[in-house]
Order: sequence, then C-alpha cells, then structure tokens
Amino acid sequence: MKLMALLMWVGPGVLLWAGCGGNQSSLNPAAQESQSISNLWWFFCAVLSVIYVLVLIVAAIALLKRRRQKQTEPILVPEEGTERRMRVVVSGAVGVTVVVLFVLLICDFATGRTINTPADLQPVKIKVTGHQWWWEIQYQDPTPSQMVTTANEIHVPVGKLVEFQLQSTDVIHSFWAPNFNGKKDLVPGHPTTISFKAQKAGTYGGQCAEFCGAQHAHMRFVIMAQPQAEFDSWLSSQRASAAEPADGNQERGKQVFLTSSCVMCHTIDGTPARGRVGPNLTHVGSRPALAAGTVPNNIGHLSGWVLDPQSIKPGVKMPQNNLSPDDLKALIAYLEHLK
Repeated sequence: MKLMALLMWVGPGVLLWAGCGGNQSSLNPAAQESQSISNLWWFFCAVLSVIYVLVLIVAAIALLKRRRQKQTEPILVPEEGTERRMRVVVSGAVGVTVVVLFVLLICDFATGRTINTPADLQPVKIKVTGHQWWWEIQYQDPTPSQMVTTANEIHVPVGKLVEFQLQSTDVIHSFWAPNFNGKKDLVPGHPTTISFKAQKAGTYGGQCAEFCGAQHAHMRFVIMAQPQAEFDSWLSSQRASAAEPADGNQERGKQVFLTSSCVMCHTIDGTPARGRVGPNLTHVGSRPALAAGTVPNNIGHLSGWVLDPQSIKPGVKMPQNNLSPDDLKALIAYLEHLK
C-alpha cells in the first residue's frame, strides 16, 4: 500500500523529468511552432498537475475520515443537510471542470492557429516522399536542374520558414520532427504540407509516427538546422554531380555499380544510373546513417548492407547482392568516395 502511494506521488514527476529535453522531444523546442506547442504542453501539465494533487488530497482526506469513523453500516438514507452539501460540492466540481475544459480547448485552438499561419511568403520548399521504409527528400527550385534529391537527411536554414510538401507512395506514413512541429500524416493520393522556422542550430531526430509495416521503427530521419551561409554552402555542394573515382580501385567500384542490379534502383548524378526505386546515392558517403537511421554509415555497415540488407532490415525491398570480395571492396570504396 505504501509503495502504491509513493508511486502515485513520485511516478508522474519521474516520468516528467525523464521526458524533458533531448534531440527528439517537443519539450526541447528548436522552432517557433514547437515553442508554441511546448508552451501549451507546460500549461496543460501545470493545470492537470494541480487537479491531480487536489484529487489525491481529497482521496486521502476521505480515507482518513473513513478510518476514524466507527460506523461500519452503509448509509442508505443520508441526512438532508449532508445531501444538500454533497449536491453543492458535486455541482461546483462539475462547473469548475467545464470551465477548465473550455480554457484548455481555447488554448489548444489558439496554438493551432498560431502554428498554421505562415509568416513568410517565400519559404524554402522541400518535397518529402514517404516510402516503406525510408524518406525521399527533394529540395524544390524553379530551375529543375537546380533541384537536389537526397534521403533521410534534411538540412534547413535557421531563421527561414521551411515548407514541407508531404506525400506517400504506398501506405500511410506520418512525418514527425517533435523539436520543430507536430506530426502530419502522409495519406497516399492526398498531398499535404507542414512548415516551421528553426530558431537554433543543431542536429535533431525525427521519424515516422504512424505504423506502416514491419520496419516502421526503422524509418527515421535527421534534421540539421544550420546558419543560412552554411546551409547555402551545403545545398550548392549537393547540386554537384558525383565525384569521379580517385584511383583504380574506385574506378572498378564504379563499374561494378553500373553493371550490377544496383543501377536498376538507384541514381548517381553524372553517371548512367537513373533508378528511382531506392534512394539517390550521388552523395551517399556524406550521410550520417544508412537504411533510414538503422545503422551508422561506415565501411563495415555499408558492406553488410550491400551484401545482405535483409539481415539488417528484414522486409526491405533491397535484394541481396552476391559480389566477390574484390568487387565488394571496390564498390564500397567508390560509394564512400561519393561525398
């Protein structure tokens, strides 16, 4: 009994402390929109915490009062004065509850209106397409040749509104970057948008927040908020074609890529590879992770991913590749060089 009472008082505080902060948390806002959501959350938390404490106090008083009473028989017909007081208390509690609910409702609507009113008529536009189980990221530009396509990695400028044009090619996904805004569902055939303006630089996590199949938990992405000059430099570098092989081994790796099944699914700008089934690999060597955040991007994990992706991410559409050790080594050297 004492343990249960302790959990009732201490448990919520522990959970609150554990959930604060982090690079994937609404309570560590990095944008104007998430700041509004965070403020709303803290307001809800304060109001509901007061209610929670009051309920515990009333329950404790009732238990103590009950233990002190000698009468054990149930009261079938309460006294008129007692019944009148109970009616007043219950009516007052109902009235306070209605008022509190309406206050919370109005605050919620006000926050929703704030985060859904864009303040920039010329935002950075990024098209995000959800696939099972990875994210295709395309930076829009009036000149098609200036568009940039990458995967599972989003760079945004600090202080500039970014509009995400969301769509899905297969099942329902949900784009969720809690440090920047709420989640938005991607329903096939129904494109939608979400936007935010980053307020501070940093690297933050995001993921699909709608169950979309066996590897739903491994459908993550990373958002890197950068100063405008740093963002412009990155975007300019991404517009360049793939780096040419620097030695004979990398040249062999390029030929392995172009003569194997890889070329059927992936694109590498500057080469004949124009596959659209899998992620664009033009600058794959610079990405922090592979397979939508499943494993780090290093030689060991990249080799394992190329040879047998099913052992790392069961159910993924990428097939096994039966390459000789020399061909695998050359291919990995070439892919690592694409930065």
